[in-house]
Amino acid sequence: MSVFTESSISAQNTPVGNFVQATLNYFAESAEKPVIYTYDPPPGTPRTTGKSEPHSVRIRNGRLAEELSLDHQGFQLVYHDTAVEDFYDRAEVQKVYYPEIEQLLKQATGVEKVVIFDHQVRNIQLYKRGEKQARDYASTVHNDYTAKSGPRRVRDHLPAEEAEQRLQHRFAEINVWRPIRGPVKSWPLALCDALSIESKDFVPADLVYRDKVGEVYRFTYNPEHRWFYFPRLERNETILLKCYDSKEDGRARFSAHTAFDDPTSGPGAPPRESIEVRALVFWPAG
Repeated sequence: MSVFTESSISAQNTPVGNFVQATLNYFAESAEKPVIYTYDPPPGTPRTTGKSEPHSVRIRNGRLAEELSLDHQGFQLVYHDTAVEDFYDRAEVQKVYYPEIEQLLKQATGVEKVVIFDHQVRNIQLYKRGEKQARDYASTVHNDYTAKSGPRRVRDHLPAEEAEQRLQHRFAEINVWRPIRGPVKSWPLALCDALSIESKDFVPADLVYRDKVGEVYRFTYNPEHRWFYFPRLERNETILLKCYDSKEDGRARFSAHTAFDDPTSGPGAPPRESIEVRALVFWPAG
């Protein structure tokens, strides 16, 4: 396996331009805490509460940026080969891909332990047909964890005693996002520079499962947000996306992201196919 920073691989794809102007769906301010159901709720209950508020924003070509990193912007692009043949085969992903991603995250961050607890494939065609457990694209500005739900994930996925020990030291939740097929020509991922997000922009939202209630962040619009994307991503390119960091020393702790309708996509652009792996990472005590 090889890992390089995004600057090392920027020449692999021809840049399509310095930026695109596209519409992103923010959350309209509300006095009530929004609620999002992960399943079809009882009749008469809306799947989501609150309103989206579309805004046209400039999304910069991340391949042309001098440096983007997990600790500053909250995301970075790395080159990573994989031996997986079928990303829609959950057993193969768990057997082959999970160990690959564990090694990738250790090499990229210097952590001593990685706990991969989930993955999701996205393919609009399979989603509409109800096949392969595929999901639609997440097209609202959000972050997968909050100051409340980040530590809860540690308790969810580690034995109680170890969880309490790990919570005393630095840990993070990182998503690893990659195309199943490339290049990605439609509905790419937009990523917001964590340093451009202010505390007033965060909106906690309840994420309701059948057996529990989690919490995610949605975001209100801020014209100071700096957005990036990586055009024409290939299968051997991955985005590392930090969704939570316990360290409170000025580095990126939370990020924001969303899929967006790329205005440069042609009418015949194939639907995006991607996989995201969610992992807890733990640094050594000290």
